Amino acid sequence: MFVDKAKIQVSSGNGGNGAASFRREKFVPAGGPDGGDGGRGGDVVLRATTNENTLIDYKYKKHFRANHGSHGRGKKQHGKNAENLILKVPVGTIVRNINGEIMADLSEENEEFMVVKGGRGGRGNARFVSSTKRAPQVSEKGEPGKEMEIQLELKLIADVGLVGFPNVGKSTILSIVSQAQPKVGNYHFTTTSPNLGVVKVKDQSFVMADIPGLIEGAHTGAGLGLSFLRHIERTKVLIHVLDMSGLEGRDPFKDFLSINKELVQYNEFLKDLPQLIALNKFDLVQEKQQELKQFKSKLKAAGLSYPVFPVSAANNEGLDELLIATLQELQKAPKKVKKFDIEYKITDDLQEQNFTVRNENGVYVVEGEHIEKVLAMTNLDNYDSLYRFHKIMEKSGVVKALREKGASEGDTIRISDFEFDFV
Repeated sequence: MFVDKAKIQVSSGNGGNGAASFRREKFVPAGGPDGGDGGRGGDVVLRATTNENTLIDYKYKKHFRANHGSHGRGKKQHGKNAENLILKVPVGTIVRNINGEIMADLSEENEEFMVVKGGRGGRGNARFVSSTKRAPQVSEKGEPGKEMEIQLELKLIADVGLVGFPNVGKSTILSIVSQAQPKVGNYHFTTTSPNLGVVKVKDQSFVMADIPGLIEGAHTGAGLGLSFLRHIERTKVLIHVLDMSGLEGRDPFKDFLSINKELVQYNEFLKDLPQLIALNKFDLVQEKQQELKQFKSKLKAAGLSYPVFPVSAANNEGLDELLIATLQELQKAPKKVKKFDIEYKITDDLQEQNFTVRNENGVYVVEGEHIEKVLAMTNLDNYDSLYRFHKIMEKSGVVKALREKGASEGDTIRISDFEFDFV
């Protein structure tokens, strides 16, 4: 099954807790703190691979979670870092956040993108020794991992795209010039998903894609167009296939203009792609020279100058000339795949001053990534850890902001799900 869109939830691993431990050995009466740090939680990483050509793995399984880091132990034994969770996606996959903003464009083999970073391990009490505090009881809990919902969108990477109305012979051409075996039938929308094939010409090869479902109004969702127009964006050369038989009463030139209009309305840059015209089913044309001359005249009158090739996919006629010309166009095209402009940035720079304080029915609610992260890593059952958290609140300006908002002794303060009295 070909799946080119998927929505999944990913979660990175929590960091391991730091240990609060003291050295206790025979003949060592004053052993100091020796609690080790917790290990780092696993990241969630997407990796592009050519071994996959569909997002089927993400159609039914929707939740992916990396492992947590191990806890620290005594004797300064640090917890083990968790391995990253690697999710393989086809080359050409676009990653978007829930708002539709592009986060990454994985268009090269083994290209990676870290979606969410694992939580760092909490520090053990051995890390809090100072000249004034020789036996600290303080240790940190591991930083919680992060969750994110993302959208995966596959845009096939093919050198050449076959476009045209349904039932004009695109799949037949692909099946003849490559080893691909698309479904072929004499009815509209026989092809319901893109097919890829490798074409060999003069000891060289390129990838060709049959793009289904294009009809008038495709850019607005008519037919199957909106589902598969995205796969044309990666191609370097287009072969526009037209039905010259007249068996369906269509005008090939009007079809040509109609499909080109749909391409440009979907994405403006598609008008600049090199394009070759394949006049298919030409063996059924009675006045071959006259029809060919008329078509070229209409092109010229419209101010267009595309190379035209009369072909018959059914009889394998004219395809060699078409493929040679296609290879020549490809040799002029840029070698690199067109990538999307990415403005999205992932940052771990949590500024201490980035918080808000509001009064909600007599409860003072403090919100801010930095202070919430510190709270999550605080051992609330340990007095020294709570004292340290209070000092961080003072240093960060939270206590001052609470006073400015009117908080006084005994008022309730809420940070995340934790409530305590203001002192």
